[in-house]
Amino acid sequence: MEIIPAIDIIEGKCVRLTQGDYAQKKIYNENPLEVAREFEDAGIKRLHLVDLDGAKAGQVKNWKVLETIAGKTKLIIDFGGGIKKQEDVSIVFDSGASLATVGSIAVKNEAELVKWFKIFGTDKFLLGADVKDEKITIGGWLETTDISVYDFIRKYTGYGVHQLFCTDVSKDGKLEGPATDLYKKITAEFPALHFIASGGVSEPGDLEKLQEAGCKGVIIGKAIYEGRIKLSDLKSSLIFGSD
Repeated sequence: MEIIPAIDIIEGKCVRLTQGDYAQKKIYNENPLEVAREFEDAGIKRLHLVDLDGAKAGQVKNWKVLETIAGKTKLIIDFGGGIKKQEDVSIVFDSGASLATVGSIAVKNEAELVKWFKIFGTDKFLLGADVKDEKITIGGWLETTDISVYDFIRKYTGYGVHQLFCTDVSKDGKLEGPATDLYKKITAEFPALHFIASGGVSEPGDLEKLQEAGCKGVIIGKAIYEGRIKLSDLKSSLIFGSD
C-alpha cells in the first residue's frame, strides 16, 4: 500500500482544515517545499498537493508552489483544487504535476471531463469522490447529491479511470479513524481499481486496517502534521512503499 502525504496550500503556505472549513485553518509550515523535501527524505515517492485557494476561487492559484516542488524534488505529484477549465489542466501539467486531481466537475460537467480524458489521456487524472452516507458530496462538502458512490465509480471506470481516492467527509481532519467498512465494500465491488483511502487516519494501526480492506494507497494529512504518525515510522513500516 502506497503512503501519500497531503500538502494543502493557502496563500503559498502548508495548512490543514478540519472538515473543509476555511475558518478552522491551521498553518503548519510557511514553506511547502521544506515539507515536501522532508517527505522525500523519508523515502516517500508520491505527494497529494491541494490548492485550497484555487478550490475556493474556481481556478488554479498556487501553481507556483507546484512548480517549485516538482522542480526541486523527484516526487510524483497529483495536484487538485480549482481545476474547472481545460486551461487549468494545461497549467497543472505544465507546472510539473503527474496527475490532475478532479472531483466536483465529474458530477457537474461530465462531458467536459470526458473531453479532457480524450485530450490528455484518462491515466493522467486522479478522480476524487467525497462521500457522506455512501452518497457523493460536492461544493466543498456543502451539497450532498443523490448519486451513489458505487454508481459514480462504475460510470468513470467505464471511461477508463483506474485511480480514485475516496474521502468520507464525516471523518476528514478529525483523527477519529478512517471509514474502513465503506472502503471494504468499494474494493470488493471494484477489485481492479487502484483505490486510495483518504480522511480520518489517526495512528499507524489505521494503515494496517486499510491495507487489509484492500486499499492500494492512503492519503495522510493531519496525522503526520500532529505527530500521530511519524515519518520515521513510515520509513520502517512494512506497509510503506508502492504496490
